[in-house]
Amino acid sequence: MAGTDEGGPAPGGKTLAVIAQEAGVSVSTVSKVLHNRSDVAARTRAKVQRLLAQHGYPGRNGPAATALAPGGLIDFVINELDGPWAVELIRGAEEALDAVGMGLVVSAAHGRGSSARRWLDSLAARRTLGAILVVPELDQDQHRELRALGIPFALIAPVEEPPAGVPWVGATNWPGGLAATRHLVRLGHRRIAVIGGPPHRLASRARVDGYRSALEEAGLPFDPGLVRHGDFTNEPAYRHALDLLRLPDPPTAVFAGSDQQALSTYRAAATLGLRVPADVSVVGFDDLPFADWVTPRLTTVRTPLAEMAALAAGMVLRLLGGGQPAGTRVEVASELVVRDSSGPPPTR
Repeated sequence: MAGTDEGGPAPGGKTLAVIAQEAGVSVSTVSKVLHNRSDVAARTRAKVQRLLAQHGYPGRNGPAATALAPGGLIDFVINELDGPWAVELIRGAEEALDAVGMGLVVSAAHGRGSSARRWLDSLAARRTLGAILVVPELDQDQHRELRALGIPFALIAPVEEPPAGVPWVGATNWPGGLAATRHLVRLGHRRIAVIGGPPHRLASRARVDGYRSALEEAGLPFDPGLVRHGDFTNEPAYRHALDLLRLPDPPTAVFAGSDQQALSTYRAAATLGLRVPADVSVVGFDDLPFADWVTPRLTTVRTPLAEMAALAAGMVLRLLGGGQPAGTRVEVASELVVRDSSGPPPTR
């Protein structure tokens, strides 16, 4: 492979320099795509991946060119279609595939159990070219069936650590939880509650672990009475926030495991006649589009959902082209975005 990253010959006599010229980008950008680096725009990434596959890099021809021809379809299977979180993921995957002339077929997995059988049957019946999966679980049997069907796939935000060799994209959840809680500590908060997602989910556990680490770092005790678990959606979070804010010694800040949970905390505070952030600070997670439009504007941890989906689409295109993703586990960096919903604790 010596020299390949800097323009060495690819199968079929093509060089990365030629591919870079055809894509209108630098050789270093092509190299970044080959190594699945996250610092490449989604549309650029998809365009380069298609050219690599069409030119036989790293060695598939014929069927790959057919599979990646304009008009091809990739399946996007997601647990639930409602909510802005799903919309952002679908948007990212659709834009990446549209850039290479391919389309997206979206369907809902609707939870666990028999629904997994239905979406697997649907993929088999459609003879799909590939699949991007945001599903509640992917066990060894489902993994083997996808392999047997010859369907290249990638996961987004898996519930548990996937089987070895399965490509997946996630966010840096532990650092995100750490940054959110550190921010509240630095504002002066000492009683900080957390409303997490389901405790069995990888992302939820990591966010709460980051919260705990920030408390430990600050020398603050971890109080299990300030921890609640929901399902990242509104209604359970609303009930949990009411419960927390009604405590005899209520928290002065709430770190919510999702922006939807943060909005539910807003509603609970209003129900109790409390103001955000004067009486209770709120920090969310995801930075969905509405976070900058609610009042007060939501302090949250940004996870680039559209970019994550574009990276997963790129993994599937790479597999379709006969190659392998440079890494089977990609975590996109989260980032704290400070707005108006967090401030110093009230004087009591």
